Amino acid sequence: LPEGDWSYEPKWDGFRSVAWSGDIRLDSRNHRPLLRYFPELEDPLRALPAGTVVDGEVVVVQGDRLDFDALQNRLHPAATRVARLSRETPASLVAFDLPAHRGEDLRPAPFAARRARLETLAAALPDPWRLTPSTTDREIAARWFHEFEAAGCDGIVAKRRDAAYAECKREMVKV
Repeated sequence: LPEGDWSYEPKWDGFRSVAWSGDIRLDSRNHRPLLRYFPELEDPLRALPAGTVVDGEVVVVQGDRLDFDALQNRLHPAATRVARLSRETPASLVAFDLPAHRGEDLRPAPFAARRARLETLAAALPDPWRLTPSTTDREIAARWFHEFEAAGCDGIVAKRRDAAYAECKREMVKV
């Protein structure tokens, strides 16, 4: 884990996604629409204030573990199967960044400021929204590295607290 002015978060084993309010959208990191496969997320996306964009992860939790296989099974062309799986293996949204809020472009703001705004927003969002845990304590992050693996997390993501939101490039460190 890098040392210095960093925030550390669990690395979720799901589909990276960007959620858009207004004309609601849920897009993959490759800009492919995902909402068709996760219709149960439409209402939670409607809960976002107008002009808000949330960067996060779509996950499926079975018991007390992430289930990536169940998540992958959700990408199916048949609408009837998509509807059935949305009931049997519902997805959740894990928020970890806030590029825009209520029409304000937050991309130039430091991560620490975006995170503070995201925490306030997340407190008002309904299930199945979740806010990813975050810490600036390297020892806690090191503990998470081992403890969260059993729940299906892929490691730890480290983000510079003073960094702007970076689109289409990796500024974070994955451990």
